Amino acid sequence: MKPLNILPALKLKGAVILPGDKSIAHRAVFLSAISCGKTILYNFPFNDDCLATLDIFRELGVKISKIKPQRIIISSKGLNSLKPPKRDLFIKESGTTFRLLLGLLAAQKFTVTLKAGRALSLRPMLRVINPLKQMGADITPEYPPITIKGAQLKGIDYKLPVASAQVKSAILLAGLYTKKRTRVIELQKSRDHTERMLKLFKAGIKISGNTITLKGGSELKTPRRIDIPGDISSAAFFMVAATIIPRSEVVIKNVNLNQSRLGAVYALARMGGCIKILKANRYIPRAQEPSGDILVRASRLKGIRIGKKEIPSLIDELPIIMVAASLAKGKTVLSGIGELRVKETDRIASMTENLRKMGVSIKVTKTRSNSEEIIIYGRGELNGASLKSFGDHRSAMSMVVAAFAAKGKSRIDDVSCINKSFPDFVDNLYSLRK
Repeated sequence: MKPLNILPALKLKGAVILPGDKSIAHRAVFLSAISCGKTILYNFPFNDDCLATLDIFRELGVKISKIKPQRIIISSKGLNSLKPPKRDLFIKESGTTFRLLLGLLAAQKFTVTLKAGRALSLRPMLRVINPLKQMGADITPEYPPITIKGAQLKGIDYKLPVASAQVKSAILLAGLYTKKRTRVIELQKSRDHTERMLKLFKAGIKISGNTITLKGGSELKTPRRIDIPGDISSAAFFMVAATIIPRSEVVIKNVNLNQSRLGAVYALARMGGCIKILKANRYIPRAQEPSGDILVRASRLKGIRIGKKEIPSLIDELPIIMVAASLAKGKTVLSGIGELRVKETDRIASMTENLRKMGVSIKVTKTRSNSEEIIIYGRGELNGASLKSFGDHRSAMSMVVAAFAAKGKSRIDDVSCINKSFPDFVDNLYSLRK
């Protein structure tokens, strides 16, 4: 347990450089580990989740070394070079690592069991397992620990019932090992880091609208170097903090500006946030990702409606958007937010309980289609309170920001869970405090 006492901040000023994007880093490791040659990853984020991914591939026989802070070298001999692990693989609490491994390991020539930490073991994997079984995978049961018996896979056409970048990625990774094509059709576009990374590794991938077609059976070619831009999900906490704390002005450097991840930026701008993207579309060819700097100033926010179609582009940022909505003028409605129930914790419950303690009026209601929506009635101030992280990194970081903007002292029971995605978050935020 690592409690944190927080006093209000008068303002935030300065610049912050964020660790590499967690979603991109996972995928960079996965593809580097099954391509021929040596790949150097720059600005690699050494958080708990990404370290779990590195540990797993070491267990699978991949040579991984660290040469400087935030830089690692991965050496591999190609698609079929992974080796049977000597023990069961413990994934800790990294959901991305677990789900993507289901796809990658389904086609190997060995059997392996994946285990997970307490919270991840309670999260069902059937959404990933079902399409992989259609490809011929032998995976049981639905919840961790899960055993994968390597099998000969076949390409399929699969229409995603729910927007999910992790399910899509698991199918595409499995598709690399088929003799024919695999096609994934999205009803709603999800983040496209896997597709961009596959292009970087010269995979036979084509994208037409919401349809992704992958030709399997060919070796990947290492780009030799991958530059990982700053994490946009981490940037959202600084954007909201600078927006809701008076007289603040913060520049967030070298942030990933992938269009599929900018939902929080657009939502804050619609709320009246003063957000300016500097050096927009500065392309990083060695990551196939755009990046740039973001300037944020204190603003008067207003309530808005965020619809179901917007949710995939800001699902991870919804907790901090709820903090912004709590200080906005008027009512904010968040629709189609059911996915928050099955994150590291039930984020609807964690955020609702904490914000109510700070004096915010929040309702969670059912719609006619039996989905859930959150209604937040903004108020001019938050009250300091005794808050809980619920062991969830995004809930914890959201409440740190809320406490910075509150009146009076706050205490968060445990912020050690922040190490999952951003170990230096609290120090970075305090460095801007004036």
